[in-house]
Amino acid sequence: MQTDAASMLSATSGRSRLAPLTELLGRFPIAIVQCMFRLAVASVFLKAGLNKIASWELTVQLFADEYKVPVLAPEIAARMATTFEIGCSLLLVAGLATRLATLPLLGMIMTIQLFVYPSAYAEHLTWASILIFLLTRGAGPWSLDRVVGLEPGDSRRA
Repeated sequence: MQTDAASMLSATSGRSRLAPLTELLGRFPIAIVQCMFRLAVASVFLKAGLNKIASWELTVQLFADEYKVPVLAPEIAARMATTFEIGCSLLLVAGLATRLATLPLLGMIMTIQLFVYPSAYAEHLTWASILIFLLTRGAGPWSLDRVVGLEPGDSRRA
């Protein structure tokens, strides 16, 4: 059995060996992560929106029979969901009005989680985490938001 001093020395030695790797990983450009997050979450919602358009009658029927979104008529809920999925996804891909585009998608995720598929929390948590990152950190330097001045320039390396 190791003494406290020996275990502390071992932990310190392990940390010192990991420090160069941690520093190297810390240099990975956040711009790449922001772009990948935008494309990843947009692809999920864009595919869902395009599937809704491909079979509109089935979509409205699903909203009436399975989804049963409270308060809204199935036709209205289907139109809103499709509009937000396609419109916000295209904005995310372009990196235009990114922070604003995350809000309807987060609202949809919350609605689906609470009222439609409460057991799908793993997917919803993943998508919501990405969207919250984009909401709080923005689209990044590789975006139209930066080009049109919606996101400030960053003096640090991108």
